[in-house]
Amino acid sequence: MENTLKDSLEFQIGDLLRARGLRLATAESCTGGLVADRITDIPGASDYFAGGVVAYANAVKTQHLGVAPGTLERHGAVSRETVLEMARGARRLLSADIAVSVSGIAGPGGGLPGKPVGTTWTGLAAGDGEWARLFCWDGDRVQNKRDSAEAVLLLLLDYLQGSRDLDSGQP
Repeated sequence: MENTLKDSLEFQIGDLLRARGLRLATAESCTGGLVADRITDIPGASDYFAGGVVAYANAVKTQHLGVAPGTLERHGAVSRETVLEMARGARRLLSADIAVSVSGIAGPGGGLPGKPVGTTWTGLAAGDGEWARLFCWDGDRVQNKRDSAEAVLLLLLDYLQGSRDLDSGQP
């Protein structure tokens, strides 16, 4: 295996999940499965990766991940509340110990007042708590998706390494 793969976030995450006997699930919107794709780039990921849901449409968020319609109405799909409900739902649906989630506005269109293109929330739900981080990327659509997937993996690695600085944005 190349050194670059062994140094990758996904490899480090896999080692930590495997060592602790933890199962991971993903719930992705704007990244379209990039997080799950990166996790499964590591041989043996089936030891710790339960699966993922690409919930691009709000109906999928509500019907499969259990995001409350009221949450989407009050806060929108790109919000702290929504990504935490997505992570909670993926964790429950896929019987995982930890779930990560992401929802954002990749662009080039779709920006709203207060939520410009590039606005992205990442979330994590585990047995000991829930956390979310807010970002605003300034790349093109593909770069925003890549940056969002990277941010999800960084949140997960920080959690697994015991970081106390997991949350950003308003509750």
